[in-house]
Amino acid sequence: MLQYSKLHKIFDELNIKVKPDLLKTALTHSSVTFENGDEQNYERLEFLGDSVLKLTMSDILYKKYPDYEEGRMTKIRGILVADSMLAKLGKEINISELIIVGKSEKKDHGQDKESVIACVMEAIFGAVYLSCGLNKVMSLIKYIFKDVIENVDEHLDTYNAKAVLQEYTQGLNKDLPEYKLIEEKGKAHNKTFYYEIFYRGNILANGSGKTKRDAQQDAAKSACEKLGIFKGEKDE
Repeated sequence: MLQYSKLHKIFDELNIKVKPDLLKTALTHSSVTFENGDEQNYERLEFLGDSVLKLTMSDILYKKYPDYEEGRMTKIRGILVADSMLAKLGKEINISELIIVGKSEKKDHGQDKESVIACVMEAIFGAVYLSCGLNKVMSLIKYIFKDVIENVDEHLDTYNAKAVLQEYTQGLNKDLPEYKLIEEKGKAHNKTFYYEIFYRGNILANGSGKTKRDAQQDAAKSACEKLGIFKGEKDE
């Protein structure tokens, strides 16, 4: 039996009753299937949950921003459904403490990997959809994403700093910024990555993060701030 968790508290608050076998499957990594053979894992539910998540976000953005064109809504949705965002929100509700992994994956702290947490989040949405229907899973997604949804448009450029920086440099010339991994610190399951951005042979900025993607985004954000690309920022 799964331990009572923050996720279960949310289920209780929203009156969501997930079928136990579906929830267990949503929390089970493929390494368990590999080791035990007959144990189901989250991959099929992840496929379903991914579609439900995109539909929910599309519905939210369509209603929230009636004057926005398709392109801007697509950018915002891309940020909201990204693995990095799912992993961030999954960590906030301690999903990793519920994830079931095989012996080998447990040695590598697989339950703490951002990619795994993101997949499990989508699988949970799939399990709720099958157990309770579309309205309930949409209410769950809105609850988990509520704070992010409120400010994602306001900080769209910051969330997507790499794309903004690339667009800026392409406007100057054909040269693109280069991201170079400088250092990795920490144990395998809890690393911090450090990146520098080189542009036309010079160091433009640096940044760090718990994933390579986040570290690159952090460096790009610093570069955008330095160049005064973001609104309200000035050249240093």
